[in-house]
Amino acid sequence: MNYELNRSGDIMNFKKWFFKHHKEQNPKNNKAEVDDNLFDLLKQLRGSNDFKEVVIKDGIKKVKLFYFHSLVDRKILHRDIIPYIKKEQVNSVEDVREVVPSENIETTSDVNKIQNQILSGSCMVQVGENSQSVALMRAKINKNRNVSIPEVEFSVVGPKEAFVESLDTNLNLIRKRLPIPELRIEEMTVGKITKSKVAILSIEGITNEENVNTLRERLQSIEVDSIIDSSYIVQLISDNQNSPFPQLIDTERPDRVAAILTEGKVAFLVDGAPHAIIAPTTLVEFFSAFEDYFLNWITASFFRLVRLFGVFFSILVTPLYVAVLTYHYELIPKDLLGILVTSRREIPLPPILEAIFLELAIELLREAGARLPTKVGQTIGIVGGIVIGTASVEAGLTSNVLLIFVALAALASFTTPVYQIGNTIRLIRFPFLFSAHLWGLLGVSICFCFFMGHLLRLTSLGRPFLEPIYPPRVKDFKDAFIRLPWTFQSQRPVEVQAQDTMRFNKKKAKEKKEIDE
Repeated sequence: MNYELNRSGDIMNFKKWFFKHHKEQNPKNNKAEVDDNLFDLLKQLRGSNDFKEVVIKDGIKKVKLFYFHSLVDRKILHRDIIPYIKKEQVNSVEDVREVVPSENIETTSDVNKIQNQILSGSCMVQVGENSQSVALMRAKINKNRNVSIPEVEFSVVGPKEAFVESLDTNLNLIRKRLPIPELRIEEMTVGKITKSKVAILSIEGITNEENVNTLRERLQSIEVDSIIDSSYIVQLISDNQNSPFPQLIDTERPDRVAAILTEGKVAFLVDGAPHAIIAPTTLVEFFSAFEDYFLNWITASFFRLVRLFGVFFSILVTPLYVAVLTYHYELIPKDLLGILVTSRREIPLPPILEAIFLELAIELLREAGARLPTKVGQTIGIVGGIVIGTASVEAGLTSNVLLIFVALAALASFTTPVYQIGNTIRLIRFPFLFSAHLWGLLGVSICFCFFMGHLLRLTSLGRPFLEPIYPPRVKDFKDAFIRLPWTFQSQRPVEVQAQDTMRFNKKKAKEKKEIDE
């Protein structure tokens, strides 16, 4: 023996060494330990009522089948697995591979792999009572809803397919739009308890590897037991988790994901989530509807500018009303001043309380309409808005002018094509409102500078969030506030730092050949 006792005569260390050395010299003990682990696993799984154990053959070597009936398709069991094992002679797990006509058969003795496969919808075949190796066969039942039309990002023109909760179905929707071998799909597991599958999508030769590596490292660093939806991951891997602005785009459209992958960006999907996450992204992209690319560039640019105007109007109109009526009467034209004075003649509340009352009423109607069933929610939203608005004006709590402004601001906030940025607009309206009450137009300017400073520091997957405004990149303005014709989109966005910056040859795209040529 090479082991020597130390000066204090450490008997405990000697025992540890002896048992370790004994295990190495006696593989039978190692086998018994593995069998015990498998036995413990089966004992634990038997504690659930939906775990089934079926004896297929009761002879010299028993052939047992273990599975969860809530995860396994019984048609596959009784049609493709059990009849073949009963019919043929099976003496080992290798015979199972030869007997059962299926490609999805794997033999292993790894207890962790056995546990993961059984809990993922596979069935386990054990030949012999104390067999160390088992056969695993996929028989997962597929219960998924069918592909339907987009509900959040609905468009009048363009494809009418949306993601569902099945990862395989979602990958199929993207694969059929990008039938190229360069499309890479890298899968990993996130969540200690849920073990949710996550797929990272990129195009080899176009996507910047730095973006892919950054996303992979952030996903691997997640230490959370439960990942139910992709929104969990978005909150965990965002550059600034304390920012009210979303730094990753959530989309339910497979055509949009295919388009951004060709731009050089990266996306990921989570099994069980009907959305894909796009990264990196910029603030301007949250106001660009994917329907813009299906329309003429002049029409699309006009609609995009209308959305941007609607956002600024929704944020600033109520704070400006409060600031002007509280501090800056001289800015109001005489004709309009008379109307405002008349509308507020019998109102006992100051402008700030009047505005907060209406804003909170609008938010309550929004939440009530969103939480109630669809038909009831629509009725509550329409009837409630009319009743509350009319009653508040007649009761003398609010002016009819402010009611019009608040209603238009709420309507303008609905023009945002991405749902997350709409929630942000609803939130940041209140800091502007309180700043306007405290310091008037100066307070509005201070609040605007604060948010601009925050946006300048914000990043998305390490890339500037306010690009192409800052840092200024003239090339990316071709698809920012307006969308220029496709002939001007020959280069990929600078922000993604794509490996291949050229989309197509600009000169050939402008050429128009005659029919006889």
